Amino acid sequence: MICVSLSETDFEKCLELTRKYDLSEIRLDLTGFNKAQVEKLFSSGARLIATYRPENISDNQRKDLLKTAINSGATYVDIEFDADYGFKHEIISSALNKKCDVIISYHNFNQTPSREQLKIIVSQSFDMGAHVAKLACMVQKPEDNASLLSVYEPGKRIVSVGMGELGKISRIAAPFLGAEFTFASSTDEFATAPGQISYTKLRTILELLKNS
Repeated sequence: MICVSLSETDFEKCLELTRKYDLSEIRLDLTGFNKAQVEKLFSSGARLIATYRPENISDNQRKDLLKTAINSGATYVDIEFDADYGFKHEIISSALNKKCDVIISYHNFNQTPSREQLKIIVSQSFDMGAHVAKLACMVQKPEDNASLLSVYEPGKRIVSVGMGELGKISRIAAPFLGAEFTFASSTDEFATAPGQISYTKLRTILELLKNS
């Protein structure tokens, strides 16, 4: 499955886009939506991930909007691996009450840790209460893709992808290795992470591989 990461600031356009995809991630830190808009968006019936990266905002403000998304019907909520324990605990508790799956996400914009370190991070994410463990790391050399893809295990709900030009292959390979989903952008112009492939291109590539 492909998850399209959306940063569209026009609310009606964003709402329209969510109807096009099987799963969308709403980057609340980039959209600038208010509480009423978040409630309307996440109660629309679309399958959505609520994500709010911690930049230039207090944890209380983030928490308020993430809880609004959860209470309104979010399918998943994304929490950073290194978030404060109290913040994580409160969001996870809210998610469990609403049967919203928790993604614990680890990001490294500089490098890809060793496969041993990555497996420890995945294990710790599940220990923290994740339903889905997510890794997104900058790929500096081809071997980094091998490390990221090595963490997939049968029965484990994992998303592990590389960032940057060299990491694109991991986004294509992920669905064939058991990833919960892989990420794409709505268009090349609106990528929310380095190396993200547009939905149309990624869908075409995956269909060609599946049907070859």
